[in-house]
Amino acid sequence: MRLSARRLGRALLARQLLTRRESLSVVDAVERVLGLNAQNPNPPYLALWNRVEGFTKEHLTRAVEDGTVVRSTSLRGTQHLLSVADFRLVRPLVAPLLRRVQRNAFGRRTAEVDLDALVAEARRFLADGRVSTRPELGRLLAERWPSVEPGVLATSVQYLLPVVHPAPSGTWNVHGATPFASAEPLGVPAIPTAEEARRLVVRYLHAFGPASVADARTWSGIGGLAEAFEDLRPELVRHTDEHGREVFDVEGAPLPDVDIECPVRLLPEFDATLLAHADRTRIMSEDVRRRVCRGAAVAATVLLDGTVAASWTTTATRKLATLTVRPFRTIDPARRSAVEAEAYRLLDFTDPDAEHRVEWAPDD
Repeated sequence: MRLSARRLGRALLARQLLTRRESLSVVDAVERVLGLNAQNPNPPYLALWNRVEGFTKEHLTRAVEDGTVVRSTSLRGTQHLLSVADFRLVRPLVAPLLRRVQRNAFGRRTAEVDLDALVAEARRFLADGRVSTRPELGRLLAERWPSVEPGVLATSVQYLLPVVHPAPSGTWNVHGATPFASAEPLGVPAIPTAEEARRLVVRYLHAFGPASVADARTWSGIGGLAEAFEDLRPELVRHTDEHGREVFDVEGAPLPDVDIECPVRLLPEFDATLLAHADRTRIMSEDVRRRVCRGAAVAATVLLDGTVAASWTTTATRKLATLTVRPFRTIDPARRSAVEAEAYRLLDFTDPDAEHRVEWAPDD
């Protein structure tokens, strides 16, 4: 079947729980969308608010505190929140990527360090459930490697050893030094198998398909997925996009018609919906992508009729929270009213005790 960008976009939004909010637990929702970007503490809360009926901040905070979701460096070498089961699946598969990240970022500065010894030392410091902040761990490691910056040593451990960042890190509005805890009690396999790579491909297609091999590689940063796709080829549904490129899918996954209604959604920064494909025209044009994705930053965005129509930012004091919408295209008055209504609902979630205001910046 030949699929238009619009139909691919509808499929993406349905699988990412963005065509309607659903009544799900935090763990079920995080698994359905296959992880939440967690570079900063608040975006995962906003991502779930967009997707889960009746979601409150306390729901995710409890899940982080009780360890049913974990925050760690994983997909694309960035911080994500994953269920424990998905962390066990993903972390071994991204290990080669994380080793490359360490080498590219810190290879010269750790040239004199035996990295296996560094990992062994960190494992010893984090044994028996001990938790150490990044600065504390760096100082401990620098006792053995005094000529290397402590921060470089600790961050290298973050890439080389499976670690998680336990609460209060990763909870609403909590910033500060990142705590490190060993992920070994979670039973993370040391070496991934081909079967685990195939499982990840199937999970990716359920969450983001139909998609190509290049799309899966862009989303994950994992090499070698072409082999997993080929192994799965007899089981997968195959389509082409409007440019004739092959895209894969799993049997029975949602593939809605192009005319299904897509409500207004205000996605947080780095939402995976915008980052899960090499070709992102299913969700935004190339011109819009250049405005949304600038360097390492990915703006918070407004979805209107299933595509990115604007970016948004907030400023807040104790008394007043203001959400500013910056359109990328002309938005008619009726749709502006729909955007404003959703923006006020978002401010009720983020700043319930303040006065709220929604403003429109001039069209870009």
